[in-house]
Amino acid sequence: MLYVVTGPPAAGKSSWIRARATARDIVIDLDLIATALTGPGAPQWNQDPTILRVAHKARYAAIEEAYQLLDKLDVYLIHTMPSAKAMAKYKRYDAEIVAVDPGRDIVMARIEAMRSPEMKRVASRWYSQRKHLPRTAMPQASRQW
Repeated sequence: MLYVVTGPPAAGKSSWIRARATARDIVIDLDLIATALTGPGAPQWNQDPTILRVAHKARYAAIEEAYQLLDKLDVYLIHTMPSAKAMAKYKRYDAEIVAVDPGRDIVMARIEAMRSPEMKRVASRWYSQRKHLPRTAMPQASRQW
């Protein structure tokens, strides 16, 4: 099964996956990929454009390979703001789309405390575009819009 987990930065997408995925599942998380590609002492949420470019390429390769394994295991993919083209592809794979959103105030407070200030812009864009994402049942700790 393919789970596409969407939501603004600092919403709890990674936490949602950690609560459900097993050691045998594949988790494709751009933040974790960027961290794996950087040296010691790099920030956990590295938004350096050069690092992100390499991390995005690695993510795309991982996604394409994971599609081939959906009959053997579960794949959890974090995609903050999937395009219409990406959503169409996910639907072809019968993905379950999960939107994790604890609410704008909580997200902005988390960004203030834990993330770089430019993530507020990304969160604001997610909230302005969320109406284009499908609605799904949410875990108890998150709020569905």
